[in-house]
Amino acid sequence: MIDAMEFFQLSAGKWRSQRVTHHLAFKRSETGESDIQVETLEANHPEIIELCQYHEIDPSLSVGGSRVRWLGTMAWDRENEENHQGKTIFAIVPDGDNPRAGKLLRERGYAEIVPVVGLFHMDDEDGLVLTTEYETMSSIERFWFASPNMRLRTSTVKRFGGFSTASFCSESRIESSVEVSGTEQVTERLGQDILEKKQFYSVLGW
Repeated sequence: MIDAMEFFQLSAGKWRSQRVTHHLAFKRSETGESDIQVETLEANHPEIIELCQYHEIDPSLSVGGSRVRWLGTMAWDRENEENHQGKTIFAIVPDGDNPRAGKLLRERGYAEIVPVVGLFHMDDEDGLVLTTEYETMSSIERFWFASPNMRLRTSTVKRFGGFSTASFCSESRIESSVEVSGTEQVTERLGQDILEKKQFYSVLGW
């Protein structure tokens, strides 16, 4: 059995994500892909401490977190009119002595561009389940490893008006580790931090 921080450490590296999103209200589906970089941050990292302080949570309660950058495209995009790129920081705050459940602090949400706190737990099959309540919607996601270099994800997002989406992603590892010296190149490739405002795929952002 692994805990949440170990799950995210296993996720560190570069990934290629293939996604199918079902827009249930419109009975239509859309495919897309993303390049993702996940970088592990220790509990004493300045950005983890700052994020905890912003959410008024004692930084000593966090066990660490990650920095995530992503760049993607979707089938419905119109050329030069859609952006699916950005980055976010998140911190893991376990519940007491239970490292397999707790709070997930976000620098800013993906479904709504505001700081957000979600709940996580590890299920009996070491899948990571995330639940997030926004002001106008809610999301439930499950991540799990089919193999060390293949991660799968399902997610559902429901608006409080009935509109909802359901997505399935398969993510293949491109590189198993992320060197700090390489982050500048990734930052240059991704450009400015522009969050996609139209679709809603993941509470983690990618």
